[in-house]
Amino acid sequence: MNDRIHELLYRNLQEVFGEGDATRRRAAIEELYTEDCVLYAPPGTATGRDALDKFAGDLRATHPHFAYAPHGKAQALHNAGRLAWGSGPRGEAPDYTGVDVIIVRDGKIAALYVFLDSMPS
Repeated sequence: MNDRIHELLYRNLQEVFGEGDATRRRAAIEELYTEDCVLYAPPGTATGRDALDKFAGDLRATHPHFAYAPHGKAQALHNAGRLAWGSGPRGEAPDYTGVDVIIVRDGKIAALYVFLDSMPS
């Protein structure tokens, strides 16, 4: 289970939130998330794959040139995992950082909690 949780965390970062192509992003969401998934992020919650897809697509559109990079290694504990990350122009210091925490059910992400750190000064 730990390997699957690590895979979900890394793939979610790149294939969902880091993906600019809507078709590839949607395919990743179908593969990685449960149908009734819930996203908890600073602007609010999104429930279901369609809502998650819209949130990720809208977010990506605000900064299409940004890349997401893991900071450190993913950690897994029972049915949960976490991964710290940064996002900014490729090859530069991140404009913002955060931590994703996932809850996994039947090998897929059932809940994603996105914690944003303070913006760098």
